[in-house]
Amino acid sequence: MILWLCLCWGFSPSAAQPDSELMARYLEQQLLADYSIVQQVARRVPRQAKFLQRLETRPRMSEFQVRSTIISRYAFTTVSCTMVNSGSEAREAVFEMQIPAAAFISNFTMSIGNKTYYGEVTGKEKKNSTDDKERHKKPPSPTEGRENGYETFKASVFIPRKMQARFILHYEELLQRRLGKYEYTVSIRPQQLVGRLRVEVNILENSGIVSLEVPPLRNSKQKGSGKAEGDVSPPPSTVIGHTKTLAKVTFNPSVVEQTKIARNGILGDFIIRYDVSRELSVGDVQILNGYFVHYFAPTDLPPLPKNVVFVLDSSASMVGMKLKQTKEALFTILQDLRPEDHFNIIGFSNRIKVWQQDRLVPVTPNNIRDAKKYIHNLSPTGGTNINGALQTGAKLLNDYIAQNDVDARSVSLIIFLTDGRPTVGETQSSKILSNTKEAIQDKFCLFTIGIGNDVDHKLLERMALENCGMTRLFQEDEDAASHLKGFYDEIGTPLLSDIRVDYPEDDVEQVTQNFFPNYFNGSEIIIAGKLINRTSDKLHVEVTASNSKKYILLKTDVAIDLLSKNDIRGVPGLEDGRGDNNYIERAWSYLTIKELLNSRLKSDDSQEKDSLMEKAKSMALAYNFVTPFTVLKMKEAGLHSEPPQEEFISPSTDGIGEKVQSLQGHRAPSGMRRGQDKQRIKISKTSADGDPHFVIDFPSSKFSVCFNIDGEPGDILRLVSDHKESGVTVNGQLIGAPAPPNGHKKHRTYFSTITILSNKPERSYLEITPKRVILDDGERLVLSCGRSAVVRSRSLEVSISAYSNITVTIRDSISFVILIHHYKRPAPHQRNHLGFYISNSKGLSSDSHGLLGQFLNHEVKLLQESLNTSGGEVGQNQTEALKTNPTNTLKVKGRLVPVVWKQRRIYNGLQEVSCWFAKNNADKLIDGSYKDYLASHPFDTGTSFGTINSL
Repeated sequence: MILWLCLCWGFSPSAAQPDSELMARYLEQQLLADYSIVQQVARRVPRQAKFLQRLETRPRMSEFQVRSTIISRYAFTTVSCTMVNSGSEAREAVFEMQIPAAAFISNFTMSIGNKTYYGEVTGKEKKNSTDDKERHKKPPSPTEGRENGYETFKASVFIPRKMQARFILHYEELLQRRLGKYEYTVSIRPQQLVGRLRVEVNILENSGIVSLEVPPLRNSKQKGSGKAEGDVSPPPSTVIGHTKTLAKVTFNPSVVEQTKIARNGILGDFIIRYDVSRELSVGDVQILNGYFVHYFAPTDLPPLPKNVVFVLDSSASMVGMKLKQTKEALFTILQDLRPEDHFNIIGFSNRIKVWQQDRLVPVTPNNIRDAKKYIHNLSPTGGTNINGALQTGAKLLNDYIAQNDVDARSVSLIIFLTDGRPTVGETQSSKILSNTKEAIQDKFCLFTIGIGNDVDHKLLERMALENCGMTRLFQEDEDAASHLKGFYDEIGTPLLSDIRVDYPEDDVEQVTQNFFPNYFNGSEIIIAGKLINRTSDKLHVEVTASNSKKYILLKTDVAIDLLSKNDIRGVPGLEDGRGDNNYIERAWSYLTIKELLNSRLKSDDSQEKDSLMEKAKSMALAYNFVTPFTVLKMKEAGLHSEPPQEEFISPSTDGIGEKVQSLQGHRAPSGMRRGQDKQRIKISKTSADGDPHFVIDFPSSKFSVCFNIDGEPGDILRLVSDHKESGVTVNGQLIGAPAPPNGHKKHRTYFSTITILSNKPERSYLEITPKRVILDDGERLVLSCGRSAVVRSRSLEVSISAYSNITVTIRDSISFVILIHHYKRPAPHQRNHLGFYISNSKGLSSDSHGLLGQFLNHEVKLLQESLNTSGGEVGQNQTEALKTNPTNTLKVKGRLVPVVWKQRRIYNGLQEVSCWFAKNNADKLIDGSYKDYLASHPFDTGTSFGTINSL
């Protein structure tokens, strides 16, 4: 019988599959029926199953369940595992679970028969106690080392005969955004077929869930790559359902389906990737119970230019696949460099070889070709001079920045790769760290990559952490080429530099890191803190940053009373009360502990390190987190669980460009006060608003003139035309709407789009609608009208007051204000539209034209007598007496224009202006006729008029 099974399973692949599937189906029924083995130990089973049970010396895993709830990127995960000992004697059961190294274990429980052991987080003592010696149980512990960002939690216990044990592990993590997606991973490696295997993940994102995907299971060799090749369909038995803000994903394979994936029970990683809806604004600020968390990840920004030096290990240990895959990755990376980038390459072993001496070269086809030749010719030889290579790279980049006219907003960085430890030159880690920091001097960032098990990962992580970079570690048997390319993709597109997030100093405290040297496309900046003033109804937020040629200021007020929005009671997956769940407070504590661990890792002062350790320990105990300074002890049996014996947790540097500025948490800097955003706009009456109604103010004459333009939907009106002199043109496009009942008009028209063009000193244009502002000065930037923001370049400033107005200032001498008219419940004859107001026209020339521009530097005179009587001009003190006349006359550039006295509402209808109204589409008031002011397209800068006659 044994020989027959061996032949079928071991030597006949064609026959093994049906037999193994048949056996799996039987085993599935057996496991399900045997789930309550304690009550059914006397049940008869077929002879074949008894034979399999005799072969199996370890307890059988009858259930493996993972339940996770992700709320605003913060994930609570519970792993439940049940093992059954159906044998006639006690057997050892091993519970093993790979968890992300960035996660904190928050609880662990074991039930053995009718006894339960609860975990309790306590501070780690400096000396190991001898009182916790195991008796018949082995303590839960991690495996030695880590596997590329993952650590293995292991617990073993002896289960008495005919009994079962249940293990429940809880851990929490804040998901990091990489390459435009959040990735949540669950390791499914029970190492045997499981009767009941289920993974359930519930996601709640109030911003809206987009791009939800579940790729195929990932095995260990693929782990760490941004994308697994051949991502096509979810694993079998996966069910995905989601609404706009909620998603539920389940994975529930039968034993037969498990067998098809892996007969040894090592299925792989179950992965969920998703993103959330966002726009260029201050980001997503969430507030609950006195704590806030702020997610900032803008999109639609042009990339910044890069100055990058690649420093590559070519020592003898890189021989074979490691150097081959490194070369393949660099070939692809070089092709992805942009024309505005500059680069150089350094290969190092015991010798240091610089491709282009004393300079960085621009990205050209010839330079890329020559760089590929240089990389191709790198050969593995000699030792590893890490210190010398970094000193050379830093000097090269520093000299280039100092000696060249480098764009102040470009991003400079070093990408350093090695597979070993320092063996040549300076080999002391502390000295290498101090030398590197002194050479870089906070002028640029260092990103480090380690390949294989021999690399000094502590050195690489600390070098990156101290120099505003981040690190990645890859295993030798992994696809290094795809990992290197994926890592470069994370940092290859910088969008913003010098990002600072501020809150009023009287409103917040213990804010986590709020300054970031760089923001890379596809990543995310996260800040959290505590509210001081809980009675306030809003929190003011300001984000300042640089983007290529622009300075950006984003600001808004966030409502604090958001209980109905951020309260998670009743959310699927949290019925058991896990996370209790002020998830925002726990996210704040998670980030704060990470920063304290990073600060301790960076510190060289023993007293400071002890102080940071105590602070991290105190907070970890308060929130029940297992950290390098706390342990998880079992209450009754003296078992304990510890994380790996490093002094840090690997992905603590996952925050893009992290540079911790405070060791204790800090208050926002002084200088920003509440109410700072309350700025009144100062504008004149000269405007085009409503249907559209035009108003021209003549301050010296102390009266205003108004007129209507009855255009057609789709018409583009030239409002200001001064392209030849000041370089400024303003056009407005009309949108139609039905006329109100019993009105004399056949339809109404409003401005749906205002286009502002300026070609001095450089060309730029603005396209403004009630929803968004598009700014293009060679680089396109899209801003929402629903968020306050300021964008400033050398000659142009755009300031948005959310849902209210947009102020455009050109060269500090021309200012326009565009009012936003937005209806919550519009009537049939109403449309969301814009109003155009001229605030400052000093920079416009005397030759400016357009429906409004032609009057900016001319005066209009009001005549005393009627149109048919030749009379004198009216003095300023006589204007009031003429208001009662039904008809009066204006003298405009030698033309006589009949007018009547009217009142008009302007400024969103909040104010009235009295004016002399010219009928018939401003006949004789304006030069030419209405149709002479129609532009052919929104960016038309031409004019139908030649010399403008003076008054």
